[in-house]
Amino acid sequence: MKRWAYIIASVIILALAVWGISRIIASKGSTENGLPKKPKPLVATQTVQLGEIDSTLELTGSVEATRVARLASPAEGPITNCCTVREGDTVREGAKILSIGRKKAADAMLMSAHQDLKTEQEELVSIQKLVESGAIPKDQLELARAKQARMVAQLEKMKESSQDYEVVAPWDGVISKVHVAEGNYVAARTVLVEVFDPNSLVVRMAVPEAQSQDIRLGMEVATTLDAYGGKTFRGRVSRIYPELDRRMRTRTAEVEVTDKVDLVPGMFARLGLILKSEKDTVVVPTEAVIVTPKGFRVAYVIEDGKAFQRKVTVGIEGGGKIQILAGIKPGEQIAIAGNEKLKDGVEVRVQGTEKQGSEKAKPKASSEEKGTGR
Repeated sequence: MKRWAYIIASVIILALAVWGISRIIASKGSTENGLPKKPKPLVATQTVQLGEIDSTLELTGSVEATRVARLASPAEGPITNCCTVREGDTVREGAKILSIGRKKAADAMLMSAHQDLKTEQEELVSIQKLVESGAIPKDQLELARAKQARMVAQLEKMKESSQDYEVVAPWDGVISKVHVAEGNYVAARTVLVEVFDPNSLVVRMAVPEAQSQDIRLGMEVATTLDAYGGKTFRGRVSRIYPELDRRMRTRTAEVEVTDKVDLVPGMFARLGLILKSEKDTVVVPTEAVIVTPKGFRVAYVIEDGKAFQRKVTVGIEGGGKIQILAGIKPGEQIAIAGNEKLKDGVEVRVQGTEKQGSEKAKPKASSEEKGTGR
């Protein structure tokens, strides 16, 4: 009897335990295979529409002058009249920038050459008398005359170079650098002064090899200059160099700023080149397209509360948008957030719909309740 009482008590306890567990599971929500059902993924959606998209290449560049003169010394000598110009000065074509002193040294050499010529002339007279007297052969007189002629030519050449050398501006420009000071003694071919033409200022940029064949003359370029608080000016590609830099693997191109702005060599510029533009095409946010582990590009279309995976073909990308060539049509709803871990056919919650639903479900207070303040 006691045995049966023990069995009955055990069955009752087991039944109560099963009932308690089922109540706990039921209080936490619905179950699936005996486990709590996971909540539906929450996604944000957007309606697919036709739009415009640009493929933009972002680069940096520097303002440079294409017309620069590096004026060098034609001969050695001391620098004179150098203090008349400094960096930033504007010079006109033919204006004297500085001089290289030659006259003082040349005068001493001329005096010595005059004395040598006088000696040669006296010797020529003596030889002529000796030839007339028959003391020496006649050919000695010819040699003496040739020597005198050489001395005369040398003296004339020295006279031509006895004046100071003047370094003049080759064209209208601005002095950018002065490498010497008054009194410096310089050797021949030493660079003394640099001049640039302010009308030749361009923005020079280096285009990576991968995009080097995409740039074209006349291509529009948005030019942003840090010197003007990041303001953007219009520009266009005015020159493309024929060769790539073999060390950096870049192709140099020049941009002419078409908007009126005062440029200074060395200014930093940020450039945006529109390589390609498409209009009336399917455009979605870049976040809507994800890459699978196998390398496929997919997007999720939301239909009847479920997410369906679509393989898509993409085109150009830019400005946070991407062009869809195939796989999605205008008017469809796609997931643009919360789509990273979605699976094909899974049920989802669309952000915003639950809130709207709960607001609709709230009963409106009656006029009596409003009046009583309840």
